[in-house]
Amino acid sequence: MYLQHFQLKEFPFGITPDTSFFFSSQASQQALNTLLVATRAGEGFIKITGEVGTGKTLLCRQLLQCVGSDFQTAYIPNPCLSPLGLLLELAEELGADTATLGQATEVQQQHLLLKALSQRLLNLALENKRVLVCLDEVQAMPIETLEALRLLTNLETEKRKLVQVVIFGQPELDERLNHPSIRQLKQRITFDYHVGPLTGQELARYVDHRMAVAGYDGERVFSAPALWMLKWRTRGFPRLVNIVAHKALMCSYGRGKKSVSFREMKEAIADTASLRLRAQHVALAGLAIFALAMLVVELMRTV
Repeated sequence: MYLQHFQLKEFPFGITPDTSFFFSSQASQQALNTLLVATRAGEGFIKITGEVGTGKTLLCRQLLQCVGSDFQTAYIPNPCLSPLGLLLELAEELGADTATLGQATEVQQQHLLLKALSQRLLNLALENKRVLVCLDEVQAMPIETLEALRLLTNLETEKRKLVQVVIFGQPELDERLNHPSIRQLKQRITFDYHVGPLTGQELARYVDHRMAVAGYDGERVFSAPALWMLKWRTRGFPRLVNIVAHKALMCSYGRGKKSVSFREMKEAIADTASLRLRAQHVALAGLAIFALAMLVVELMRTV
């Protein structure tokens, strides 16, 4: 690959959420600040939404790294869980004693799990530990599971809740929370933030940041026209930026070049299926507008 060619220690534009590459854009830093303040407040649910590819999972992992040692954390990446499945996941993440489950029925297991989790949460509170549960892709979580989550957060001492929950999801999550059966959960959301894409100026710094973290130390690799094209076609969504920038570096490496020009960026975009589809939509929209304009001109001639 191109690591040695560009004198890199690792690939700079991977799509796996790696906190060492976390970039403090205005949106991501404000979201992280909101999360840190809200977790210290210790009340209610916290909701973070954002379009696909805006870095919600990376933000979640960054939060888990930033909270202090006085927090016991649990991360649930799989939203497609039944109420019992969610309780089992939480019990495992928090270290609750599940030895009593045995041959119990599903209803009995749910009761025993709630009891075991309650005891574990109380023990953690006695150790002055705060409990933070982060759930990803919650827009896909069944309504019944969301309700089970709300019931779990009813557990509290005289001073504070025993568990605090941060939910991450796509914008459809807002619609899901309007379901009448979980309106009580929506009322408990005390902090929320919507993560947006990178701006034009941020994108250039984002690309330079990731190159530097990967070990690059030299003149800027991506030309200004290449960055302009990257921003225009990806709309600043970090995941798409990473995919296209990686391919653009491959194109430059294939030509033996040490920089990425407009040409390599254009080729990288043409090789990305989701962006080709968007280009087709833009072209079709342009044709529709042109056809409409011609129709108006023709009608005016006949008047």
